[in-house]
Amino acid sequence: MNYLFKLTATILICLKFSNLLIAQDPERAQFPPYLANAYFGANVGYITYPFSNDHLEPGFVAGSVTIPHEGVRLFLYGRHFNDYLSMKISYMRPVLWVLYHDLNGMETRNSVWMNVAGLTLQPQLPLGEKITLFGEFGLSIVTRHGFRRNDTWAIKDANYASILAGGGLKYHINDRWDLMLHGVYTPANVKNKQPYTVFFAPGFQYNMRPLSEEKLQAKLAASRHFPKNHLMIGYTTNALGYGVNAFFSEGTIPVFWGGGVEVESGISVNYQRNVFHGRKFFSLDFGWNLAYFETRDLRTSFMGISVYPLARFTLIRTKPADFYFFYAAAGPTFLSQAVIDGVDTGKSFTFYDYMGIGTFAGNNRTILAEIKIGHYSNGNLFSQNPGVKIPLTFALGYTF
Repeated sequence: MNYLFKLTATILICLKFSNLLIAQDPERAQFPPYLANAYFGANVGYITYPFSNDHLEPGFVAGSVTIPHEGVRLFLYGRHFNDYLSMKISYMRPVLWVLYHDLNGMETRNSVWMNVAGLTLQPQLPLGEKITLFGEFGLSIVTRHGFRRNDTWAIKDANYASILAGGGLKYHINDRWDLMLHGVYTPANVKNKQPYTVFFAPGFQYNMRPLSEEKLQAKLAASRHFPKNHLMIGYTTNALGYGVNAFFSEGTIPVFWGGGVEVESGISVNYQRNVFHGRKFFSLDFGWNLAYFETRDLRTSFMGISVYPLARFTLIRTKPADFYFFYAAAGPTFLSQAVIDGVDTGKSFTFYDYMGIGTFAGNNRTILAEIKIGHYSNGNLFSQNPGVKIPLTFALGYTF
């Protein structure tokens, strides 16, 4: 009964969220209200977090500790309130994890995962037309996945709230693009034996400024066809293995994620609504997904319901069909259970990601077909995050 209540509540929330997203400019060429004056960006640079033997539990000593200093911070969503104040949701982590070597004299190598999620306000002061000085202050959620030795914690898992503070400079290339030099800090936490974190890096920011009426009309005159609504039914199978998942998650330049839990088969229903498009190539959709899966090892059955943003790039347009690549990321998701295939995946709340290729066919582009791979994980918001790997899914549908 509790499960049914949660699932019903989640479906209602998703449907309400979808209705809010659909409220937009009829032409879909102008940014909808929730994206107008929004921004996204990334910083890549130096991170330090001085883990040492002091952070180990009593009875443990490491021969050495490797602390990689390459780090990344993503601005998942930001919004300008005016010229002097904005906010943002961010995610920061090292590229490679901390490694403790030779624990208690034995030849071992154990990793410590950590990341910092942030919700911050950003006051800013323009110093002319091109330069802006800004500060940053707000809430952070620090998550750490530690490790055990002989069933005893050497470094415990941790998940706690803290502060995030920093600042920097922005250089405005134009109304859309900014370059920045940025630094942030989270303090040490003695209770959880977590060192402070300092991140300093250059980066960029893309600002979604509303189009002027003149630019909007020119864009509408030049735009190609972008179907408004998409409804699909998908079938997932591991009959062809997990090679595509491995190629994109373990290759030279990984652009996707794998997972410790592997899906064997499943069915899904997807609805998507186009809310914005460019002149020819780019479009942004919001959608929801209801899926039923069965795992490979223990034949565990579970359900997932997600809402998600999807970026679509229509790269080839021909008379009989258009061909596109798509990528959906960080879709809030409710899973019917957190322990899947005997593995603790964290919590029932997680995120849905998928990528693939597809086509719109027919004179009015009413038929669509897609092939994709997928993934569930909580983005290290919780200490346990092995991830769920979804193999090839084949989908058919129509547009209207």
